[in-house]
This record gives sequence, structure tokens and C-alpha cells, in this order.
Amino acid sequence: GFESHSLRMWYIYVIQSINYSFRYTGMSENPSIRLKSHNAGKVKSTKAFKPFKIIYKEVCKDRLCARKREKYLKSTSGRRFIDKKLHKEGFLPDG
Repeated sequence: GFESHSLRMWYIYVIQSINYSFRYTGMSENPSIRLKSHNAGKVKSTKAFKPFKIIYKEVCKDRLCARKREKYLKSTSGRRFIDKKLHKEGFLPDG
């Protein structure tokens, strides 16, 4: 029903290519399943850079919130935010 639909959480995720200095930011209700799609080559924009690992994840209350946050994280200031966060946590991706 409507109640269960409105309670689903959405996630914004950042994946890093294991072999290339390529990152991708996306949104999904299930980042683990989405990662499998990326690694299986089912996502056109990431196919050439597989395999990937999730390096950052945030949760949002709904799809609209997730879309806005995804848009921010894809911006220059959003990419800087991710870089600082990863540096602070001791994760330094290639590139």
C-alpha cells in the first residue's frame, strides 16, 4: 500500500573502479544489487570501467531527496565533499 511505499529509503552511492581512476555516483533503493548490475556490465556508463566497489553511501528518506543529493554530489563542490570525506576516513582512491 501507500504506507509501505512511502517508507522505503533511497541511497546515494559512490563506486570506484578497481582498475581505473573512475568514480560513479548514483542512487538506488538497494545499492548492493545496483553494484552487482554495475559489475555485470549492465550499466552503459560504467561498463568499460568494471569491476567496482562502493566507497561511499548515504541514506535519504525518499527518491526526491536522493535525486537532489545525487545532483549535489555530482557537482564540483559535491566531489570535493566526497574527496574530503574519503581522505578523513583514510581511503585514498587512485587518481
